Amino acid sequence: MANLASNLEPKWWLKHYPAGVAHDIDLSRYSSLPAMAEESFEKFHDQAAYTCMDKTLTFGQVDELSRALAAWLQSTGLQKGARIALMMPNILQYPVAIMAVLRAGYVVVNVNPLYTPRELEHQLNDSGSEIIIILENFATTLEAVLPKTKIKHVVLASIGDLLGFPNSLLINFIARRVKKIVPKFSLRGAAWFNDVVSAGRSLPFNKPTLGPEDIAFLQYTGGTTGVSKGAVLVHSNIFGNVLVSEAWLEPAMHDAHKGPLGSQMILVCALPMYHIFSLVSCMWLGVKTGGHNILIPNPRDLDSMIKTIGKHKFSVLPAVNTMFNSLVNHPSFANLDFSAMRISNGGGMAVQRAVADKWLSLTHTPIVEGYGLTETSSGATCNEVMNTTYSGDVGMPMPSTEISIRDDAEAEVALGIPGEICIRGPQVMRGYWQRPDETAKAMTQDGFFKSGDIGIMLPNGHVKIVDRKKDMILVSGFNVYPNEVEDVVASCPGVMECAVIGVPDEKTGESVKLFVVKNDPALTKAAIMDYCRKNLTGYKCPKSIMFRDALPKSNVGKILRRELRDH
Repeated sequence: MANLASNLEPKWWLKHYPAGVAHDIDLSRYSSLPAMAEESFEKFHDQAAYTCMDKTLTFGQVDELSRALAAWLQSTGLQKGARIALMMPNILQYPVAIMAVLRAGYVVVNVNPLYTPRELEHQLNDSGSEIIIILENFATTLEAVLPKTKIKHVVLASIGDLLGFPNSLLINFIARRVKKIVPKFSLRGAAWFNDVVSAGRSLPFNKPTLGPEDIAFLQYTGGTTGVSKGAVLVHSNIFGNVLVSEAWLEPAMHDAHKGPLGSQMILVCALPMYHIFSLVSCMWLGVKTGGHNILIPNPRDLDSMIKTIGKHKFSVLPAVNTMFNSLVNHPSFANLDFSAMRISNGGGMAVQRAVADKWLSLTHTPIVEGYGLTETSSGATCNEVMNTTYSGDVGMPMPSTEISIRDDAEAEVALGIPGEICIRGPQVMRGYWQRPDETAKAMTQDGFFKSGDIGIMLPNGHVKIVDRKKDMILVSGFNVYPNEVEDVVASCPGVMECAVIGVPDEKTGESVKLFVVKNDPALTKAAIMDYCRKNLTGYKCPKSIMFRDALPKSNVGKILRRELRDH
């Protein structure tokens, strides 16, 4: 049994591949993401590219807007490869800004708009970002840290910027004056999004020479050190994963039972584009295929989301388990037209059988679960898109991708034996930004990325995740690393020591549970929770807190989270 893995042929799972799915993709098709985008701008010029709040931008309009913004960015004098931070929800300015930064020859640093000042300061400084384009709703967060960063230019966007007159004025008035969701701020010298785009139209645009190995994104992910790290994703990582995804989805796009797809793929982009899952499987897949992305700025507002997507015969809906569960349990969702649906991608966290079964019954489209990480620019494995039964696993390696299950000595283990899931393919990052030691720890000698997840390889080539090597907690598909939360709580007055674990949660998959040993008897759970809310994004905050007289520790004093989970 121990030698079984070594006796298998390379990429032996390919014999189980669905008909019509290519085994490999051709990375030489494009030199860069702008090269791929510019092909689509010409090919799909008059087709809808993005719709938000009933305003649609065509591929041609995205081309023109992003080119103007790129020209303005270049006029600031930044050198090729400079980092530009983007801090926005899913609004029309976001994909335009991403495209502009890349077309200008710069690097996109995606920032979660819900970050606290502490989290934002770290990411801006770690990345060395010199410009930030930010929605004004979050400007107070930036104001709190701006003097402590290297930011030279601030571009402020308003929700209504690209919605056209008079809607833009009306929506901005409602946001600022009625709903009051734009806190007062002062950012002297900041420019406004529409102004810089207008200025850029009369500025020269110098098309940079970009290659597949140039950096496209610094995509930040948590780390076991408690400090978020930037995964270095080059242009070929992203367009490679898009080509991989396109090849894997091919059978669903030509489903004989459902008939032809129609003139255009329509994607529901409800997951935030600052998350790698949505960035690749919505924005960039839409760019490559001429797809129409329906942008959902606030997916927590289910009533609004369902009303919005009900206006379209959508064909692709990527989501995490919690979103699928919320939708199928919403009374209005069942009234939608699912006749054009081809694929529901599930990722970010485990899809539960009960949710998958209910989704299939309601939409007549299965949730196709896959697996990937920020470091693999999203997808690495996926279930067959024509499956109609829940598998409980994360599918098989996607085209041009290899999965190897290995022990602690990096030796491949036999089929059915648990080991660390290791990934090699066009989508794997080039390393962690300015962290060579962390990069070395994450890679095997033969170039596989060590995921930190424990899985088994099944005889049909599928991968099943059985455990996590790291202590990461998955809250609604977002990574929460205990050390980061513990670092914050440990600085709270009155806390002597603390530990964090993940516990099952019906709504979010997992939630954060905090254990605290006090050195101030007057310390309350409410005080700790308030401190956390000021220093951590909402999903990282503990949902429950327990006071203890002591925490379980090893002989060398390491807190044993395992014992906390077992009791």
